Amino acid sequence: MVSTSASSAVPAPTQTLSVPGTPPLALRVWGKKTRGHVLPLVLHFHGGAFVSGDLDSGACLAELLASSGAVVASLAYPLAPAHRFPDAVEAGYAALEWLYKQRTRLAGTGAPLFVAGEEAGGNIAAAVALMVRDRVHPPLAGQILVAPMLNPCNATASLRQTMGEATGCKWMDGWQQYLRGPMDAEHPYAVPGLAQRLAGLPPTLILTGGDDPMRDEALAYAERLRGAGIDVRSGVLPPTTGWPESLSEQPAEECPCAVEVREHVRAFFQAAIPPPPS
Repeated sequence: MVSTSASSAVPAPTQTLSVPGTPPLALRVWGKKTRGHVLPLVLHFHGGAFVSGDLDSGACLAELLASSGAVVASLAYPLAPAHRFPDAVEAGYAALEWLYKQRTRLAGTGAPLFVAGEEAGGNIAAAVALMVRDRVHPPLAGQILVAPMLNPCNATASLRQTMGEATGCKWMDGWQQYLRGPMDAEHPYAVPGLAQRLAGLPPTLILTGGDDPMRDEALAYAERLRGAGIDVRSGVLPPTTGWPESLSEQPAEECPCAVEVREHVRAFFQAAIPPPPS
């Protein structure tokens, strides 16, 4: 039986694991399986415009996902500019493959696997989902993208509203340090928002805020996924979220729209997980 019920209490991290590799990658695991239940298992990627962030700054969304009824493994992926595209995406895929092998121990037999991320982590989650589709493994039950950075174009109205008259911003700088050159901007794993082929992706939840600079690109991606026949749930949360910065600056219980995020995530888990056989 798959369960997505959870109390409102925020679970403490239970363990830190190491994904084999050179060098090994750290995973912080939130929540744990309970007797008689199988929980969603989520690989989570923190934000930081590709160049910053860590397991601590990613704790807010990880805790929100865990308190929505999942076991969540947050990945300390390699950062730019020391590690440019595709290092973070390849690391994410390797971690997902490893997590798939550990799913029974972490979340129960047959635990469904999800990817999730905020801001730059949303980009990496979307890229890993594309990679999973192309490599046909491991089976992915869904992706959760929160205020995702999906397109280096800075011409959207929501981003211009944030930038005002400025000619640069940290997200633009992050893109420049993440991509190796102009050709990377044409690669779907680097810029999922411009990917030409979206068919075959898993069910998707996209959340953005009324004041989110990435709002327009997130909603545009949701519409493109729907056009490709993907089951998509999307929501624009109330105007004042402070996203994406507030997701790395506040505990989960103080995060704007924490209640709404949990409601969306719980409903998504329930819809994406097939009911147990009768």
